[in-house]
Amino acid sequence: MYRLRTTVLIAVTALLSLTVFGQTPPPVKGDDDVIRVNSRLIVVPVSVTDAGGVPVAGLEAKDFRLLEEGNAQMIETVSPAEKVPLEIALLFDVSASTDAMFKFELETASKFLREVMRPDDRASIFTVGERPVMISPRNNAERSVAAIQAIVPTKGYTAFFDAVAAAADYLKRNAPEASRRVVLVISDGEDTNSDRIAKTIQAGYRKLGEKINTIDSKSLYQLTVANRNQASVAERLRVLKMLQDGDTVFYSVNPAGSSYQLNKMSVFGQENLQKFADDTGGAAFLPKFRQTGGKDGYASASNMRGNTDLLDRIFNQLASELRSQYLIQYYSEAEFPANMYVKLGVSAPSRVGARVRARQGYYVKK
Repeated sequence: MYRLRTTVLIAVTALLSLTVFGQTPPPVKGDDDVIRVNSRLIVVPVSVTDAGGVPVAGLEAKDFRLLEEGNAQMIETVSPAEKVPLEIALLFDVSASTDAMFKFELETASKFLREVMRPDDRASIFTVGERPVMISPRNNAERSVAAIQAIVPTKGYTAFFDAVAAAADYLKRNAPEASRRVVLVISDGEDTNSDRIAKTIQAGYRKLGEKINTIDSKSLYQLTVANRNQASVAERLRVLKMLQDGDTVFYSVNPAGSSYQLNKMSVFGQENLQKFADDTGGAAFLPKFRQTGGKDGYASASNMRGNTDLLDRIFNQLASELRSQYLIQYYSEAEFPANMYVKLGVSAPSRVGARVRARQGYYVKK
């Protein structure tokens, strides 16, 4: 979030002084005769918890230290969570990559919204499938929960990047300016169908021309993977910039658990989730779910209960983080080129041992 502030106090004061004492003020020849300070209002969502994950409340501007490209900044305001409305976009992966925990994910997420949302807070519900679908626009907790309960999993491709981009754009355009914007995704982060990725793969096929009819299946597969990976790297950067430009914090829960290590696509998917979380000041939860659905019914049921408890603890931790959020605002008066990524660093020196999550930077707009 940026706001332009132009200070001409010195020039105005000089002109008024000359007029009061009967002197004719000199003509203003140009911009050089007026002192202007242009600054951008930067919003930094920050969560602070102690070593046990308990929210640290009551912090003020004097308790934080904020660095921009290594230079200390004067903090304008610090607003605690209870004074800033929460705008959360909740995304559910309904593709074939989801697992037996899907029903419990819906129930736990519903419970989470009921507990964390206040009357002024709003949630938007999206599904991640062959394309992103917003099944419920900004609404209160109860209506959002009703929309979640109606979600049905599908079997198909996954447009992960398109879904996160759609949610970030929706919050940027519709959430109130003074709000805490959060995207929470329940997905493995894999993408097989986002528009730019599909187009890049198809462009690779067209480039082959008639050769596509003679190339062996292994070579064709390798070409497909190479084109998909190239497009995925570009998409990661594009969507991350959208999250940053919208002052949005990214959180995720990966239902794949430790099984994500089984193939390269799953590893890349988890890296997507982690990168978005790290750079925006959120968190990427990777629960170690136990195997269910085996021949041993007793063991399977026991593992399912354990998995459900683990999922519940994760959402409780997430709720604690959101309750411990602060919205820090400061004016940046440094001159950076357009589109430059400006690095930030936020700490709470007065609270020894506190864990601080904050966005790591922002992109300079024109």
